[in-house]
Amino acid sequence: MKALVLEEIDRLVIRDIDIQEELGPNDVRIKIANVGVCGSDVHYYKHGRIGDFVVREPMVLGHEASGVVMEAGSAVKHLKPGDRVCMEPGVFDPQSQEAMQGMYHLDPGIKFWATPPVHGVLRESVVHPASLTFKLPDNVSLEEAVLAEPLTSGVHVARKVGISPGDTAIVSGAGTIGALMALALLASGCSRVVITDVKQEKLDFLVHHYGDRLIAFNVAKGDLKEFVPQHFPQGADLFVDCSGSPAAIGAAPHCLRPGGKIVFVGMPQAPVPMDIVAMQVKEIVTYSIFRYANDYERSVALIASGQIDVKPLISRRYAFEDSIKAFELAASAPADVIKVVIDCQ
Repeated sequence: MKALVLEEIDRLVIRDIDIQEELGPNDVRIKIANVGVCGSDVHYYKHGRIGDFVVREPMVLGHEASGVVMEAGSAVKHLKPGDRVCMEPGVFDPQSQEAMQGMYHLDPGIKFWATPPVHGVLRESVVHPASLTFKLPDNVSLEEAVLAEPLTSGVHVARKVGISPGDTAIVSGAGTIGALMALALLASGCSRVVITDVKQEKLDFLVHHYGDRLIAFNVAKGDLKEFVPQHFPQGADLFVDCSGSPAAIGAAPHCLRPGGKIVFVGMPQAPVPMDIVAMQVKEIVTYSIFRYANDYERSVALIASGQIDVKPLISRRYAFEDSIKAFELAASAPADVIKVVIDCQ
């Protein structure tokens, strides 16, 4: 089948690739419809690795996907050919210790699309467990469904930290994950969210589309520690870092109220010094986040209900034959681009 293949660092090729996938009784075969370009895809494209995940041989990119069921296994009851779906991209061992404890996303043997050495889905079709494949409501488009994957990171955080009605939050980073994190926190009960970035265009865009409960602050133009008390005099309840920026992480304890929570979502590329005393004197609680578990259906429901409108976040659309151009654009990180989507139909 045709696929977008990362041959080596900085070299993408659209070519035929032989991927043999047998349809098991609990699987579905899906024709890929749309795929979002994720920051991790771009990082593999430009750098060939993320932490210990290293691209050592050609790999198909793409893990934020929607599609149409082509064929269903004999034991599949809730899906049939023609159903429009989105797919949770991590296939785990249900007998692993992590899965048995309800944390299947931490299974060290998980096969997550477009994470070396597992192929992604910027290709014609894929076989996937039906249990990780979700039928879309009629009012959710295949394009919107692509955003369910990054939105699930925010839904997972909101559920894991236990958002209470009226909580206040700070989200560092206004890319796709940061923007959807802020929207998930608001939908989960936060009254106001400060979102930070160094690109004013992104911040202006988000405030324009998502209202005055979203407060934007450009950290390149001022000190976040001085800005936060203007809105939250006692400090915020929650600080979610989606940037991996040492400066953002270092500011977090100073922006929180006593008993506040820091959530690590972004992945720093080097060790980050922390002011432990600043955390101790406030008894700050920390959470470390790796992907998500048991939250995908919630994301689809939030989109379907209209509580979270993901359509404005889709900045550019490309046909599959122009996938390389889509990655070049995403890698250039223009200030007015949040999500790039590739149409594989």
